[in-house]
Amino acid sequence: MSRQHRKPKQLTLYGKFDCLSPLRVKPPLVAPPAAPQTTTPHPPKQLKTFIDLFAGVGGFHLAASRQGLECVFASEIDQAAGEVYAANFGLAPAGDITAINARDIPDHDLLCAGFPCQPFSIIGSRGGFEDTRGTLFFDIARILAEKRPTAFILENVRQLVTAGGGVIMRRILETLEELGYQVEYRILNALDYGLPQKRERVLIVGRLDTMDGFDWPEPVKRRKTLKQLLEKNPDKRHFVSERIARARRDAHQTDISPTIWHENKGGNIASHSFSCALRAGASYNYLLVDGKRRLTPREMFRLQGFPDTFKLHEKDSQCRKQAGNSVPVPMIEAAIRSLAHAGTTQAEGRQRQAVRAVANRPDSAGGHPCDRQAACASPRHRA
Repeated sequence: MSRQHRKPKQLTLYGKFDCLSPLRVKPPLVAPPAAPQTTTPHPPKQLKTFIDLFAGVGGFHLAASRQGLECVFASEIDQAAGEVYAANFGLAPAGDITAINARDIPDHDLLCAGFPCQPFSIIGSRGGFEDTRGTLFFDIARILAEKRPTAFILENVRQLVTAGGGVIMRRILETLEELGYQVEYRILNALDYGLPQKRERVLIVGRLDTMDGFDWPEPVKRRKTLKQLLEKNPDKRHFVSERIARARRDAHQTDISPTIWHENKGGNIASHSFSCALRAGASYNYLLVDGKRRLTPREMFRLQGFPDTFKLHEKDSQCRKQAGNSVPVPMIEAAIRSLAHAGTTQAEGRQRQAVRAVANRPDSAGGHPCDRQAACASPRHRA
């Protein structure tokens, strides 16, 4: 009788094991599959420190420090401006930036520079970094290349955008992108940021990590009026003689008061409820309040958004020059705020901006005829 093979009897022990040959463990209840592992993106680097190039009396310093940043280095070639800077911030600026080794500059997160508008005729057709040699912008570029700060903000006159048929601006942007930065630019007007001064400037901003979520600051709905900025009891030395004042009033009448009269060298007068752009040159002598007097040094700095606690140079001529060379502080502060929030979600960024805007909103309402800010037609410009 042949032997028959039988299957081994299956034994179950309390539902935990299947006893076949050989024994094997019954798998436990199956959990839902784990979510695939993803790499969490690094949050954008917080801007904590900055350097201030072509610093003047410290408009950028004032704007950045209001956003909680600490200045670790400043440079200004003009001795009188440097003295005012040191008196206000306790930091003596280094001198000529072209003579400073980039390696000697402290590490920093943000580079600020209102670089002088040179003729830039030296810029040719080579393109990129090397094409900027011999210009003061080259010193900005070499410091960015050496120190690699997270972000930068540059300021210049609006004519920089179209100078040389646009070649100059294109070379500057190419250089910044060649250094690894994501770059945007736009023309902003101080009138849109709480000041009664029509001062249009191009701002160029960029970050190494990301510009996602970056929004150019929105114009504020309120701004100070010219009347609020005028001193109540200005010194008599700022007034013209009654004969000259009467002649001006006879030649030019206005129903609005107060106004700033802009009188050119030819004697032509135009009056506005806001100031034209302050300049460092002799045109300051033609900024008149209702044709009666020139603006005082304190009024000029108020037009740029400086507080009355800011210490001024003892000479009026230096004050005129320094105010004209400065930047509109509220406009620069708004741009730095937006740049610092780049990389956050748009909701977070806008919420933070809204909180800051309410806290820093000027005291009074007022409109102006230039309701739309000019913007550059560029892929780097966002509406």
